Amino acid sequence: MLTKAGVSFEVVAPGVDEALAKRSLVSEGQTPRAIAEALAELKALRVSLKSPGLVFGSDQTLELDGQILDKAPSMEVLAAQLRCLRGRDHLLHSAVVAAEHGAPVWRSVSSARLTVRSFSEAWLSEYLLACGQEVRSSVGGYHYEGLGAQLFERVDGDVFTILGLPLLPMLAYLRYRGLMTS
Repeated sequence: MLTKAGVSFEVVAPGVDEALAKRSLVSEGQTPRAIAEALAELKALRVSLKSPGLVFGSDQTLELDGQILDKAPSMEVLAAQLRCLRGRDHLLHSAVVAAEHGAPVWRSVSSARLTVRSFSEAWLSEYLLACGQEVRSSVGGYHYEGLGAQLFERVDGDVFTILGLPLLPMLAYLRYRGLMTS
């Protein structure tokens, strides 16, 4: 997304145990939206402590009935998750946090509501076969920009939120900071 939007960047792994951090946040009673924001901030701060300049961290959570669904560890679990989403609404929360010198300086969180259509078992089998293991890398088990679009009957929200990054607010912030031409 960033490359297509004309943003040059370097990827730096933050070295964060996301599963541990997420479990801790869940045990504290944080909402799925707050968890996405907290994980984005944790990543940005971790890298910002070691790297000069402006650093962005991002994360996304999928919320179903107030609970977080994680990336599926297997195709069997993914199939079960998609069956659970079938015919129902869920929320995707995407967060991005900017940090400098180990402190947050800006943040944006956006949410999208998606309604999964009532698909058949035959369609689900075909979908999983066509997508392969790669689809497990996506929270929710769908690639919205590809075959995953067929999962939905309704979507309310920004496409970039669904793809995992509140891109438009981030671009506005980069322009505000003078890092991109206005």
